[in-house]
Amino acid sequence: MKKKILIIDDDLDMCSLLSRFLNKKGYEAEVALNGVKGLARFNEEHFDIVLCDFRLGDRNGKEVLLKIKEIKPDTIVIIITGYSDIKTAVDVIKMGAFDYITKPLIPDEVINVIEKAIAAPSAEHITPSLNAKTVKTKRQYVISANKEFLIGQDGETARVYSQIEIVAATNYSIILYGESGTGKEVIAKTIHETSNRRNKPFVAMDCGTLSKELAGSELFGHVKGAFTGAVTDKEGHFEIANGGTLFLDEVANLSPEVQAALLRVIQERKFKRVGSTKEIDVDVRIIVASNENLQEAYKKGKFREDLYHRFNEFSINLPPLRERKVDIPLFADFFLDKTNLELNKNIEGYEDDVMEMFINYPWPGNLREFRNVVRRAVLLTPSGKINSKVLPWEITNSLVQLPAGNTSIKLDSKEELPLKDLDLKDAAAKAEYDTIMNVLKEVNFNKTKAAEILKIDRKTLYNKIKIYQSL
Repeated sequence: MKKKILIIDDDLDMCSLLSRFLNKKGYEAEVALNGVKGLARFNEEHFDIVLCDFRLGDRNGKEVLLKIKEIKPDTIVIIITGYSDIKTAVDVIKMGAFDYITKPLIPDEVINVIEKAIAAPSAEHITPSLNAKTVKTKRQYVISANKEFLIGQDGETARVYSQIEIVAATNYSIILYGESGTGKEVIAKTIHETSNRRNKPFVAMDCGTLSKELAGSELFGHVKGAFTGAVTDKEGHFEIANGGTLFLDEVANLSPEVQAALLRVIQERKFKRVGSTKEIDVDVRIIVASNENLQEAYKKGKFREDLYHRFNEFSINLPPLRERKVDIPLFADFFLDKTNLELNKNIEGYEDDVMEMFINYPWPGNLREFRNVVRRAVLLTPSGKINSKVLPWEITNSLVQLPAGNTSIKLDSKEELPLKDLDLKDAAAKAEYDTIMNVLKEVNFNKTKAAEILKIDRKTLYNKIKIYQSL
């Protein structure tokens, strides 16, 4: 028998989305748009669970909670709040709420809390003895069902995951936009594994590294003798992904010829292997990714307009990590847990100064860079907490000490030091350091490109970096 859930909230859009989501997940959800209507409906019908907003237009969520507990003490009540402070959490749990969920609502988090409440042996334990510390530490990061996507607390991150939940159940083609390293393939895989195609293959292809000839073979396969080196028949990615999802990364790099062939496959749902006359039927959902705006690309003649419109049934923009600072501590723990498991270690966490560096660093390589930094740090840390000594130079040198005068210069500071604090040698060192750092930031810390721009060899650049790191 379906569990019945009453949602009491004065946000109509949120209620509509949440009720549809819960009904889709096998629950029977109803909505009341204020406290009075919610309590009236609760009196009329049996509900297993009540999701109640903490701040209603006509009532305080605490009042509604107390009234529900007075009417039916064993009812599971979960409080929804946009004010996720410790005092609120302690108060509502002491008053009988099973748990609380913070806005913006994350679908997986809602389901996790509901399932945890249903699985509880009785309602006896819903008024535990809590202190501020237990409430503060009980809420950990939330991840998707495939354990790859961290949902986070930033509003943009929540928006992205809501879009994933909405579009996953469809067969829409999707464009993922975002800088390099923002997790486009992780998003594509999460969409696939949340969809009805999850039991079929997920196949990823990087279009940025393939020539025109090789791209055709990789996408559509080839038959023996189709070209020099084709010594056997080969299945292409479309054939391998049949029934599932094909993810094309950096799709803007495909040649016009391959774009034309791709358009035909999408339109007709059939293709030919290179060198073959036999048509193969195919059913594949396509997700593409680009760090370049495809609409701008087709306007410039770099991408087919008709292919763009075929792909653009739905698009998702992934924000860079530097715009999601609230999620950085969560990602730090997420990557730490995954690396501990990978390396069979038990590193406890991070020193405070390390987390401060993480939050202030611009992360030009986004999540990919962050993950690599944490993996390196865990590898180099024998036990205990990660300290700044095991971090790369780019991160630790947010502050650099000049040789004389013991004066710190911030990485992004434009202030000049007083002349009395500098001799000629110090001034030259500061000028050289500023020049190197400005160039490194311009090229996202690509040392090879930086060396070319500075007209020095890479070894010299590395030596200078080491000198500044040791100061």
